[in-house]
Amino acid sequence: MKILTCPAQLQHLEGILRKSLPLALPVFGAVLNINRGNPGDFEVLVDKWPEFGAVLARPSGEVASGDTGDSGRGVTRCPGTCQVCSEHPWTCGSLGHWGALGLDLGMLGPLESIAAGLGGPWGHWGALGPAPGVRLGSLSSSHVDLLNDTWPYGGNARSRLYLAEILGRFPQVCLQDGGGQPVAWVLTDHFGTGTHSYTLPEQRRRGHMQVALTVAAQRAQARGFPTFG
Repeated sequence: MKILTCPAQLQHLEGILRKSLPLALPVFGAVLNINRGNPGDFEVLVDKWPEFGAVLARPSGEVASGDTGDSGRGVTRCPGTCQVCSEHPWTCGSLGHWGALGLDLGMLGPLESIAAGLGGPWGHWGALGPAPGVRLGSLSSSHVDLLNDTWPYGGNARSRLYLAEILGRFPQVCLQDGGGQPVAWVLTDHFGTGTHSYTLPEQRRRGHMQVALTVAAQRAQARGFPTFG
């Protein structure tokens, strides 16, 4: 397969995949990240160019056959367009597990209208402002153990390494209490997907996740990422 390195080709690929949404979501988010500084150090391959029939997103330098390390492979088909492949260490190939900031954001409903309609002093949250004593903050490397303990796929060294990586490379949203401790957060990954969204049990039923997801959707849209539930 051919690795695309030309910025013009990558931008053209992004445009083609955008027209194939939502079926192209498994690889589209990775292409968006590559075209926006490539924080995950990924590469994208096609079987041929420009009339490609398959697209693969993977960590740079990874061998396509043989041992793929921590990566699993998911495949979906775009009728009349292409076969879209992607690699991700924590999800299966079902389209229901994918989205450009997608799966976890589904609980918000039509995100485009929500994100566009909010306004106010709290970073455009408007009526969905944080609860009293809660403010927008950020996660740091000191929170990796907390993330690993609360992630359904966590609790081991492999998951901790993965969470530390995406925390250091990709956008995240965190709500903190008055003492600066996280109460709710949303992490994103190499594919622009909402990967780990969580609210501490004692902080639930207060609207924290709705606020965090709305802010995440707004920020994603500002970077050119679509939002799907």
